[in-house]
Amino acid sequence: TDAAGDLHTLTGQDERSAFVLYSSAAGLLGNPGQANYAAANTFLDALAHHRHTQGLPATSIAWGLWGEASNMTGHLDETALSRLSRTGVVALSSQEGLALFDEALGLRRPLSVAMGMNLAALGERARSGLLEPLFSGLVRQRPEGLAARAASGPARSAPSGVPLVERLAPLSSEERRGLLAHLVRENVAAVLGHATGDNIGLEQPFKMLGFDSLSAVELRNRLGTATGHRLSPTLIFDHPTPNALVGHLNELLAPPEADVFGRLLSELDLLQSGSGATEASPAAVGKIVTRLQDFLLSLEEGRSDPHASEGPSAERISAATDDEIFDLIDNELGIA
Repeated sequence: TDAAGDLHTLTGQDERSAFVLYSSAAGLLGNPGQANYAAANTFLDALAHHRHTQGLPATSIAWGLWGEASNMTGHLDETALSRLSRTGVVALSSQEGLALFDEALGLRRPLSVAMGMNLAALGERARSGLLEPLFSGLVRQRPEGLAARAASGPARSAPSGVPLVERLAPLSSEERRGLLAHLVRENVAAVLGHATGDNIGLEQPFKMLGFDSLSAVELRNRLGTATGHRLSPTLIFDHPTPNALVGHLNELLAPPEADVFGRLLSELDLLQSGSGATEASPAAVGKIVTRLQDFLLSLEEGRSDPHASEGPSAERISAATDDEIFDLIDNELGIA
């Protein structure tokens, strides 16, 4: 910023054919971890606009990634380049960059963005709900939401567009954790550039998997889109393994009391179907009936107005047959 400001001041009103500033697309996209760099390049863009208001030539070119390594990009390894490609950024060859330079000068605009873009990758980000608003005009796909697509897997599939919390609600504790584990592993794989999450160990620390601050932010954003919750920026540092993260999401999306009653309904379904009870002895059936009677009474006492006359009385329950008890449970707990 100092150098550009000084050059602007020293050239003054001199007649120049061009005044070219090498800016960066980071000033427009706001890349995580590059706030100072983004701000400095935005200054260059603003200086070009300022010169135009004074009738002076200026072209600020907000460059994307160049394929030829430089002091700024030479440190990027294959993982970093793969991450960039998944965001839709494609490295420019030197020939492409020089052609875009000529194009930018010919436009005579204060600011031009010169970067390679992969429209297929942008379309995928749009379907995942992660596309940067700046690129929204480049793709036409209708976002489907990552939460809907992540349903396919070993746990259970679901219709597209059904919120994740609604798909979790009817599941048992084991099924719910299975769905969330699939969701976490697939998103971890997407961030790291793997084809699938099959090889992502649930107990492997995120640091050992290759996560850094930028990939941590990307995973947080993806899971935030999938769950519909605003997740903490320190998500994977607070929950350092995929399994710990699954546990956190499970608590966030399914309160413990919902888990208890979800399991209860599943067990009652199993009991009503007669599975495992056909060979039960009369003594065992008697114990089941007694436990159900006691439980039903406690439910009624907990939810009913003590002055209300509605609901089953103790006398009615005591005189009920086994079939009547099951029918009563069906009606009270809403089991189809």
